[in-house]
Amino acid sequence: MGSKARIVLYAADEPQARAAAGAAFARLAELDAVLSDYRQNSEVSRLCAQPAGVWTPVSADLFRVMRRAQEIAEASDGAFDHTVGPLSLLWREARRNQQLPSASDLEHARERVGWRLVRLDAGRRAVRMEREQMRLDFGAIGKGFGADEAILAMRPYGVSRALVDIGGDMAAGDPPPGQSAWRIEIESGYGDGPRPVVYAANEGVATSGDTEQFVEIGGTRYSHILDPRTGFGLTTRTAATVIARDGATADAFASAACVLGPERMLERFGLTSGFGVRMMVDGIESRFGSESKRISPTEQHDGDG
Repeated sequence: MGSKARIVLYAADEPQARAAAGAAFARLAELDAVLSDYRQNSEVSRLCAQPAGVWTPVSADLFRVMRRAQEIAEASDGAFDHTVGPLSLLWREARRNQQLPSASDLEHARERVGWRLVRLDAGRRAVRMEREQMRLDFGAIGKGFGADEAILAMRPYGVSRALVDIGGDMAAGDPPPGQSAWRIEIESGYGDGPRPVVYAANEGVATSGDTEQFVEIGGTRYSHILDPRTGFGLTTRTAATVIARDGATADAFASAACVLGPERMLERFGLTSGFGVRMMVDGIESRFGSESKRISPTEQHDGDG
């Protein structure tokens, strides 16, 4: 899915470690073949090539991700939207060419974006797209889902103490020996000040921000994080770190938080049990959620992540 994957694990010996890591990376390769929009022959690319209005049977993996994506799109009022693919393509080209998309191209892309344009049939495990040339982009949920699945893939090999990081989207298994949680230092999105540290075990952690992926055109900085409702990349310096029950949820809500901003995010999710958010918007920090106390700043790096 266009990102590097890293796994840290504890095992009884090297053969066990190699077997578990091999199973985890094999599972990630399977999911990349299903979810990556960078691959023309992936399952999601083949799904998007189907005519509008046609019910298409899909794999169990793709259906699970689609269903969770639909749920989070609805919960976030469309701030997270996995149908944003037409806009993603435009802005990838904008970053390459250093030119804003034309108004007509943006409008054409926006007409094909909207999570309500996707229908799911659980009984048939099938998907229907309501408009032609729609394009799904799981970049804001697929990596977290993959990290979750990599954790699960290692358990049959007797490895439960593991941390999987895919492009900054993480799933934490059981903690290291003698520890109560994994200590993860967040490296992007928070400027030159103290970096936040997250303590997590058997849950997901994700950070979204524009430190590495952005384009500056005409004196305005446009993030790779898109607002599906406007079609534009965010222009405020924003970063969000989320702790959630699993990597897929943390991944999607980290992107949604950047789009919604702290006030709307707090209004919708501030009291949710088991959910923690830390945001920086133009240098101003906000943190909320019942688990936000586990996201704390530090200037030292002596942890595992």
